[in-house]
Amino acid sequence: MTTIKNLSAPNKINAPLPFARKLLTILVAASSAVAAGATYAENNTAQTAELPLVTVKAGGEANDSYKAKSAAVGTFGSAALLNTPASISVITRSQMDDQQSRLLSEVLRNDASVDNNYTPLGYYENFSIRGFPLDLASSYQLDGMTISGEQNVALENKERVEVLKGLAGLQGGLGAPGGLINYVSKRPADVRSITLGTDSNGSRYMAADVGTLFGAQKQFGIRVNAAHEGINTYVNGADGDRNFVSVAADWIISPSATLQFNIEDQHRQQRSVPGYQLLGGTVVPSNVSPSRLLGGQPWDKPVTIDSLNMNMRLDVDLNPDWHASLAVSRSRVIIDDNSTFPYGCFYVSSCAAGGTPPQYFSANGDFDIYDYRFPNDTRRNDQVQAVLQGKINLAGMRHDLTFGASSFRRTVSLSDGVNEYVGSDNIYNPTPLVFAPSPDTPSASTLRLDSRQQGLFAMDRVQLSDRWQVQVGARQVWLRERAFDDTGATTRTTDKSMVLPQLALIYKPQNAMTLYTSYSKGLTMGGQAPFWATINPLEFLPPTVSRQIEAGIKFEVSDQLMLNAAIFQMTKPYEYPKPEGADIAYVQQGTQTNKGLELGAVGQITKRLRLTASLAATQAIATDTGTPAYDGHQAINVPRLRGSVYADYSVPGVAGLNLLGGLDYSGRKAATRAGDVDVPAFYVFNAGLRYGTSLSGHKAVLRLSIDNLLNKQYWKDVGEYLGDGYLHLGAPRTARLSVQYDF
Repeated sequence: MTTIKNLSAPNKINAPLPFARKLLTILVAASSAVAAGATYAENNTAQTAELPLVTVKAGGEANDSYKAKSAAVGTFGSAALLNTPASISVITRSQMDDQQSRLLSEVLRNDASVDNNYTPLGYYENFSIRGFPLDLASSYQLDGMTISGEQNVALENKERVEVLKGLAGLQGGLGAPGGLINYVSKRPADVRSITLGTDSNGSRYMAADVGTLFGAQKQFGIRVNAAHEGINTYVNGADGDRNFVSVAADWIISPSATLQFNIEDQHRQQRSVPGYQLLGGTVVPSNVSPSRLLGGQPWDKPVTIDSLNMNMRLDVDLNPDWHASLAVSRSRVIIDDNSTFPYGCFYVSSCAAGGTPPQYFSANGDFDIYDYRFPNDTRRNDQVQAVLQGKINLAGMRHDLTFGASSFRRTVSLSDGVNEYVGSDNIYNPTPLVFAPSPDTPSASTLRLDSRQQGLFAMDRVQLSDRWQVQVGARQVWLRERAFDDTGATTRTTDKSMVLPQLALIYKPQNAMTLYTSYSKGLTMGGQAPFWATINPLEFLPPTVSRQIEAGIKFEVSDQLMLNAAIFQMTKPYEYPKPEGADIAYVQQGTQTNKGLELGAVGQITKRLRLTASLAATQAIATDTGTPAYDGHQAINVPRLRGSVYADYSVPGVAGLNLLGGLDYSGRKAATRAGDVDVPAFYVFNAGLRYGTSLSGHKAVLRLSIDNLLNKQYWKDVGEYLGDGYLHLGAPRTARLSVQYDF
């Protein structure tokens, strides 16, 4: 047997409990709560003022400018975007509705600083920010608490998605240098909404959003979101389905104390669509169809992912100046991977003779197929975080203070699985070959990683004068990790402690404008060597330190329009498989430096036109790597220029009708570390419309969206995964239609 993929690779799952039973139980409970709250349907204005509860409107409102005023990511609470000395973008609920987003990739296309980084259809996705791939263990948050990234988080119960661009050591501790992505859950509100949808592939979509406020003073709230999706895709044999349910509950214990609770459960199964590899290691495949499931066999099964995310947060106003919060969370993902995986050409005669590096497809398109089965791959993140925030006056200056402590644990349990060669085929073969599956049986799943991180953090924002502020903060991180083999023996122990500082200087020449400059430091886990690194196969490298300087400007042209710009420079040690004679060692040598310029605009341009627009120019270059061919050129999968614009235009003379459309652009991307192979630049036009009307006295919204209007074929992603490079095709023209009815 030749091991082709690292055992820490993602897999899939069987639901621990039948979804229908869980859905029925939760919906019955929600219905009871709705019935109980019906008596209090009329809102008492005086009581609401005394005990405020955030009300979230369902669906895109005509007066919603797509512009968010605040964000929680990176602030340990909620802070005005205008006054935050960091580059943060927010994609609102109304924009997600108008674009009929189902996956995070469809949300993040609105930010040019974010790019796909190994996002195969039917699998969980990952991304890069400012040219650095995110860490699935620590770069994704739900309501400010870390969740496992090995899932496609459902969007039905999300109010917005926030993106913090750049180092986030103070906010999250150990993590990738690119930044953080935070999902924000919808809060309870009086809402009744149902959405039905389909697409040009024949998919079926149903979603419900039901909530109520109840109690003598509306001090209780509950909101249930549920969805079913029958997923039909443009790839033959890659269909699937998804079931989702969530509950959000709020309790205003007193005018100074609030308790929030969230739980969401999703069962998703779909055949994953593997990527292509370079032909002979030097040529981008051509004349290939996005409808082909490469390496598919009649006996392979869908990838199944069951995810459970839950959190609880208590907020207490200690006095008018001080506020405390305590949050706990758990995120568990179980992946059951039963697939046929095309990889390399170890068993093809032309490769065996030394004509092609065996970790690529052969020069004529031959590739090997592996029976790949890894059941019960379980990832679990648990976190507790306490925060105290307040303000004092000292030496004639105002200090906005934050103190906190956090404890985080991540465990990974894996099977040794089955990863066996079953045959070889060719990407141009019109009749794909069929082979017998491996007779081997996967082993039981056992604990392979136990990672624990404790942290203490503090931040002080000092008001030096009416115009000048300085923000100083730091997090002390203690990290301890243990890795195990299938017998339970310890194979690696990592102990690391470090202080991660952050400093920002803020100048406000006017109330509507903020200029800032900042410095920050981050700690990132080292990567893992690929199996074909002959000197240190599968070895985990030690943690690395990243640094960033940034300067930016934010200008609120009006209450409905914001412009922003930022420049940055980020550095981190360069990791790569280094040729050493006939051998290969996975090393940390040299430095990768990413420099860039980001421009953005979001909001209402005119009375009839609103938009989001962003542009990112990024230079990502490695130096002093010890391999001259890898020095001095653009890094793999990082375009020098990316742009995105999405607009909504209200048609005059036709009440309720809005035309929607946008453009996504990416410059060419290097597909090899040597920079000698590129995939071409591409642009994708998108179009649509929204029509709002009233049916039987209730609001109804019809949405039509057409992505890739010109049906352009392009490579969306040439990122690496576990040391190997893959090329993924973008989706062809796809139309979606939905009807939302509020009752």
